[in-house]
Amino acid sequence: MENTLKSYIPSAAIPQIMALLDHDDLTVKIKTERKTRHGDYRRLANGKHEITINSNLNSYRFLITLIHEIAHFEAYKAFGKHIKPHGKAWKHTFQKLMLPFLNPAIFPMDLLPLLANHFKNPKASSDTDIKLAFALKQFDPQNDKTYVFEIPFGQHFKLYNGKVFKKGNKRVKRIECIEIKTGKLYLFNPNAEVDVIND
Repeated sequence: MENTLKSYIPSAAIPQIMALLDHDDLTVKIKTERKTRHGDYRRLANGKHEITINSNLNSYRFLITLIHEIAHFEAYKAFGKHIKPHGKAWKHTFQKLMLPFLNPAIFPMDLLPLLANHFKNPKASSDTDIKLAFALKQFDPQNDKTYVFEIPFGQHFKLYNGKVFKKGNKRVKRIECIEIKTGKLYLFNPNAEVDVIND
């Protein structure tokens, strides 16, 4: 596992990560991209535990996601199966596990303040933290996607599933978008990645 992870996370994080993964009943699998999640954790029917992480994440997002999922495993072990998936027990565990990694040997200096702020109250997904998600995206390979917040009002755009929307008004945290085919209103995270449709 150590050799596999070396190609996915910052090398300075390897010793600490291997210590966190030192459990006979925990396995980590690298998966091809899943559009709806970066990773997940589950307890298997045989009593063992499995973490899966998308292979296409940049090294910093991969590391954050891996620790996020390890926190689910640790919270399960410490507090049992009846805790809320992203409730107080998980948040506290995630904060505790993440703290030793928040240093310039592992993360770039410009990410550290954003990470420190995020981990005051970590969310179910780092994607909902707009500033952090945007900063992490700068380490992704170049692509032709655009964030919803970057496109003008009234612009049509398309999602990975082919659905077409028109950008509307911004609410406090999300952006109203109308699905063209159904006329239904959806609320988009500002940093959702989309394909702009140029008429």
